[in-house]
Amino acid sequence: MKEFDETMGYAYLGKTDLRVSKICVGGMSFGQPQTMHDWTLDKSQTEQVVQHALALGFNFFDTANGYSAGTGEEYLGQALKKYRT
Repeated sequence: MKEFDETMGYAYLGKTDLRVSKICVGGMSFGQPQTMHDWTLDKSQTEQVVQHALALGFNFFDTANGYSAGTGEEYLGQALKKYRT
């Protein structure tokens, strides 16, 4: 992951000293297919999206435990663990 690549653009999260990318990657499409949407990305596809997003400098991901019966969060967490540096 690029460390605060300024071409991405970052902002402080609220009144904290956490810097997050100004653009967020939404996780609604991540998870086990057929549990929520026909267009849900499986584990391998989720990993590809997350790896690419990290390479571009994203560090802000949105998710919810309801996405694909919780598998969206699982797949996102596994991909972040695998590709985050």
